Amino acid sequence: MPVPRLVIAAPASGSGKTTVATGLMALLAARGLAVSPHKVGPDYIDAGYHALATGRPGRNLDAYLCGTELIGPLFAHGAAGCDVAVVEGVMGLYDGAAGQGELASTAQVAKLLRAPVVLVVDASSQSRSVAALVHGFASWDPEVRIGGVILNKVGSDRHEALLREALDESGVPVLGALRRAAEIETPSRHLGLVPVAERRAEAVDVVRGLAERVRAGCDVEGLLRLARSAPPLEAEAWDAGGAVRETGGGARGGPVVAVAGGAAFTFSYSEHAELLRAAGADVVVFDPLRDEQLPPGTRGVVIGGGFPEVYAAELGANEPLRKAVAELARSGAPVAAECAGLLYLARSLDGAPMCGVLDADARMSERLTLGYREAVAVGDSVLAPAGTRLRGHEFHRTVLEPGAGAAPAWGLVRPERRVEGFVQRGVHASYLHTHWAAAPAMAQRFVERCVA
Repeated sequence: MPVPRLVIAAPASGSGKTTVATGLMALLAARGLAVSPHKVGPDYIDAGYHALATGRPGRNLDAYLCGTELIGPLFAHGAAGCDVAVVEGVMGLYDGAAGQGELASTAQVAKLLRAPVVLVVDASSQSRSVAALVHGFASWDPEVRIGGVILNKVGSDRHEALLREALDESGVPVLGALRRAAEIETPSRHLGLVPVAERRAEAVDVVRGLAERVRAGCDVEGLLRLARSAPPLEAEAWDAGGAVRETGGGARGGPVVAVAGGAAFTFSYSEHAELLRAAGADVVVFDPLRDEQLPPGTRGVVIGGGFPEVYAAELGANEPLRKAVAELARSGAPVAAECAGLLYLARSLDGAPMCGVLDADARMSERLTLGYREAVAVGDSVLAPAGTRLRGHEFHRTVLEPGAGAAPAWGLVRPERRVEGFVQRGVHASYLHTHWAAAPAMAQRFVERCVA
């Protein structure tokens, strides 16, 4: 698969990967190129900005959640028919799953994709030392090809000249220098950037500004030449239909599966809806902030992650929809909820009434719960039979005060041992974010239960 491709990486978080990756995607798309956007790791929010920049779904490449064997196929699936692919890294170049070596790092994904790396360096507090930093990163793993450096947060012409002079000795070409420009930085809050769906008009302006920064400060033709130097990738594109058929399943009955969307529920991997459709579902998106009823004929509901805590009052005020979701759950229909969806099914969130499906109350806390998890299904559910093993990711600042009556969804076995989530009748609700491309049988089982 001869797709030109680049990985945009950095020595550490906060160096400017998102600025460069999103700006480059938008600039190349504005030139008329079909750009395939990708994000290393589990982050949903950056992928939303990538989608806005390119007009194509932002797709995640997470070697922990999906396994190393799916990185090439998932990339090929997203990049099919594209002129160039841009992959934004996660954290520092060599940072991955805690305690598991290079697993899920940007470096590992770059090697799996045989893609050259552009290192974005925050140069705001250094001059000649930048050469030592770049040399260290370029020589740490000989299988990682660092093909260029972009200097970010450069203070002046003199500062840029000093940095370029130092890097002349490193053998790694400078492909750009961006000045400080805080006025177009993307706003953040407690879990990272503010999602595109919450501020679309402003986000369009931000992405346009990022593209202009890249145009003015980077050697775009040099970046394209580097992308075109990537060798062909030997990977067969992942296919949702094929993945479902490998589970022994297939299209069943065409039940309507309502998937939560809108500003409060923005966290969802594109492959989830693709797998549901491949299993036979008619996927219809609904917005719990605005829609007062579930889509006509709904046989099952999927509620992913997002920021319901920001919209607790508005979600609570939509009483007709809360009652409709509760009635569907009481009927035994399949309901799958992750993180924000779990909070929405609770009795209350920060005092605002939620659906009341679960005997639990949720509230914001000061503590961030963050990290990869290995889990085992405690019992049978609409997503998995007991004993199913998979990997997931937790990322939240809320806590639940549960009552009694529901069985746990997962037994977490690494890095800590505890039970988590709820299973009752057709409801499976959990804090754990999962990637169904690694477990397509979950989508098939869910749709089969909707038909039944």
